[in-house]
Parts: sequence; C-alpha cells; structure tokens
Amino acid sequence: MHFKKTICLASLLMLAFQPAAHADTLTDQARELLESGKSTQAFALLDTQESTRAGEPLFDFLLGLAALDVGQNTRAVFALERVLAMDPNHVRARAEIARAYLALGEADTARKEFETVQKQGVPADVSLTLERYIAAARNVQDQSKVSANGYLELTLGYDTNLNLGPNKSTVVIPGISSAPATLSKDSKANKDNFGQLGAGANVRIPVSRQVAVLAGVSGTERFNGHTDQFDLGNADANLGAVLTDGKSVYTLMGQSSHLVVDKDRYRMATGLTGQWQYNHDSRNQFSLYAQYSDLHYLTQDVRDADRWVGGAAYAHLWRDNAVGYASIYLVNEKPQAAHVEFLGFDGFGARFGARANVTPKTIVFGNFSFEQRRHVAVDPAFLTKRRDEQYAMLVGASYAFEKDWTVTPQLSLGRNVSNTALNEYHREMVSVAIRREF
Repeated sequence: MHFKKTICLASLLMLAFQPAAHADTLTDQARELLESGKSTQAFALLDTQESTRAGEPLFDFLLGLAALDVGQNTRAVFALERVLAMDPNHVRARAEIARAYLALGEADTARKEFETVQKQGVPADVSLTLERYIAAARNVQDQSKVSANGYLELTLGYDTNLNLGPNKSTVVIPGISSAPATLSKDSKANKDNFGQLGAGANVRIPVSRQVAVLAGVSGTERFNGHTDQFDLGNADANLGAVLTDGKSVYTLMGQSSHLVVDKDRYRMATGLTGQWQYNHDSRNQFSLYAQYSDLHYLTQDVRDADRWVGGAAYAHLWRDNAVGYASIYLVNEKPQAAHVEFLGFDGFGARFGARANVTPKTIVFGNFSFEQRRHVAVDPAFLTKRRDEQYAMLVGASYAFEKDWTVTPQLSLGRNVSNTALNEYHREMVSVAIRREF
C-alpha cells in the first residue's frame, strides 16, 4: 500500500487518548467539527488563530489533527511537534505525528513513532491497530524494492441460477410463434451446490521513485455438484505501469481474460484500462477511468464485440475507519459483425458500497449496483428493441482468525428486468470463502 493511500488512526485511538488540557469555545467548536467529519471547516477555524494561540497544547493538537485530515501534512507535523515539546508523553499526539510522517513518505520515522506509542501500555485492541500502521510503514520503506504477494482461496456455496436463465419453464417468442415455447433444462435457471478454487499472484517492480511496473495473474475453477455442463474456469493476466505525481496516481494496464465452460474455451477478452486517481486528502479520493475490451467468443463469432466503459468514482474514509464509495459509468458494446446490430447496446450504471471494522479482526461490507442497457436495433426473435435493468446486492463479513487467514461468508442477490422474456431472471447465491494470503 503506497503512503498516499494511508488511512487515519482507528476510532479506538480517539477513545483511548483524549487530550487532558483545558478547553474553551474555540477548541470546543473545533473538536465538534472534527468529530462530525468536518475537518476542512475545523482547519479553517483554527488556522486563523495559530499566530496567537500556537504553544497551547490542546489548540496545537486539534490544529495538527485537522491539518492532517485535509492533507496539510507538514503543518500537522509542526503543530504536533509543539504539543510533544510541551508534553512528551502525549500518546495521541505521538500517534498522529507518526501518521503525518507516513503521509509525507518518512516511513522510518513514522515506524519508530508508532512503535514508541505501542510500547507505552496501550490496550490490546489499540495495539492491533498500531501493528497495521507499523506494517504499512515498513511497506512504504520497501517501495524501492521488488515486492510480490499472492493468495489461495477455497469457496463453498449454493447458487439458484448458475446459468442466468429465466426462472420459468415457458416463454413466448413472438418472432417464432405466438404460442408459449417450452424451455430445455439447460435454457432455464439451474440451481446447484458448488465449490471453487482460486489463486493469484502480483508483483511490483520499481523503476524509479515515482514509476513502477505492475504484473499479476489469477484464476478460478468452479465445480458444480450435479450440473457439470456449467462448470466454469477463468484465467486473468495483467501488465502495466503506475506513475505517482504528488497527490495524483496514473495507471495504465493491459489485461487478458479467458473463460472456459465445461472444459471448452468460451470467451477471450483483451483490452486496456487507464485510470487517474487523485488523493485529495487523508479522507477523500477521486478517480476517473476508461476501459476498452475486445470480446471474442470462440464458438459464437457472431457475438464478438468491442466494449467501452468510462466512469468516475469517489471514496471517503470516516474517522471510525469506515469506508464508503460510489461510482457512475457509461458503457457501449458494439458487435463486430455487421448483420447483428441488435446485439449492441448503450447503457449506464452506478455502484455504491461501504465497509467497516466492527472489531480489530472483523470487517463487514456491502454494496449495491444498477445498470440500465438499451439495445440499438430490433431483436428479430422478439420484434422489439431489448431493454434491460439489472440490480445486484451483496452483503458479507470477513474474519481474520489467524495471521494471513480469513473466512468470509456472504450473500449475493441479483435481478435482471427485461422486455424480452428469455433475458429476465433473478439469482440468489450464498457462499463461504477461506483465504490464505502470502
């Protein structure tokens, strides 16, 4: 994790280390603004008074905290150094100045400060939080070295619609007949238990202080209990570069993905993704991205298509370590064959999600997504332009039961509403994954 992505100290630290100085109207107001997440207003309030009140431990502490939240890391260091000059045992100020050093890229100094805080008899749960920061500081120190990581994962679950088929036995296809057509077993929704194995590895190779080469591979193999005709295999590979320039991070990545159904190659996708990420401050992050994919269906060339996606995203970190994010995007898929224009569509979508630590070892998470698609030509089977609205929701939790080991139960719900009966369906899936990271 690059130091620009470093997050703030957990609320556990806020509760454990309260500044023991006399408060007044100004500092009370600033504290209320900080606790309600209004760091920009708090910094503006305190900044105007620094020349007259610098040297007061509580004022300097709150100024340092606000400055750190809005990305004024050097100002934060100066303010917190004044606090520690007056009170070297101010544990909270030392923890926050360590965070400021880490944000400035001074990883060695940050690590030493975090370790000093940890040695001062903090509660066990706070110590666990500090361990994560110490690890982050060590990771920043290693940015000049080649680094690699990987994982293995086993998932067991139950899926009510493996093949995304309609949840009915008959449909009317106007372009063929006005009488209902009976669907084959493989055409309608199939439910089954499944097991899935997954693995992946990533490597980061620094070229300079600002530039690094990234590469990764991953794959999954899914086996169904009774419907092996829908067994899936997937392999992905990516190669690209990342450039860090101040608060901006630019990424360009080439990608290739191969999907196998029942041991037969089904689809290959190759493409390119570009992203600009702007780390506004320690709590807010913005990004813009664009992606192109060449979709090639090995046994159905008529479905080959060019796919474009472009969008924007925003993420916010609350003081209690909860993270929320939202994104919107536009999508266009155009068939490469001239006589199947009805397979092409334009669309837009949105995603919303959040995650939060409920204990030092437990994270809960959830997300919701929506995508609307409008096809550009009349479908000859249904004598109309196809229109779809797809909804999906996921909730789950991840528990770290041992170092580098997590167990993650989750529930996924999906529904596609369409004016063409063959494409209308709902899907429910429950699963439990055990993951080992290296």
